Amino acid sequence: MIHARILCAGFGGQGVMSLGQLLAYGAMLEERHVTWIPSYGPEMRGGTAYCCVVISDRPIGSPMVVNDAGCVIVMNSPSLHRFEKSVIPGGILLTNSSLISEPATRNDILAYPIPAGDLARDCGSPRAANIIMLGAYLGLTGLVREQSIIAAFDKVFGKKDARFHNLNKACLSRGAEAVAGLGGSRIAA
Repeated sequence: MIHARILCAGFGGQGVMSLGQLLAYGAMLEERHVTWIPSYGPEMRGGTAYCCVVISDRPIGSPMVVNDAGCVIVMNSPSLHRFEKSVIPGGILLTNSSLISEPATRNDILAYPIPAGDLARDCGSPRAANIIMLGAYLGLTGLVREQSIIAAFDKVFGKKDARFHNLNKACLSRGAEAVAGLGGSRIAA
């Protein structure tokens, strides 16, 4: 049975909404039940923006994830401070260690610092850090097939941005490589 609850957070402009949309569209292509709820508001002006994604093989009762996420993906320090508490015990916290220097504070979750900005820069565009984080999430969970995410690129980015598909594919792979072989060691409190 699949029932994944993911929260993606960062500054407006870091691609957290498109990260969530890619997960949602990819899962829809695999004929799963999906919800994607964005939070914009004043966050669009540089504050913390986030979205909630639920992916299930059965109908979804509640689309909100803010208090009980199985995984939280954070792109900056304010998002870490605001949403670390949202991860359920035993859940996953992915942090963009290119921008977040402090470690997670909880010892009941699996925390993975991913140098997403640096890896994206190595692939050719630091703006693709969100895709690195998505690749890391997929590498850890296998929740959605990479091919489904690639098929969702046109839905999220539009056909006009098809020239970036190869970059995004490389970033997905690089993100998965960043977590390959990680056993999910528990963090120290």
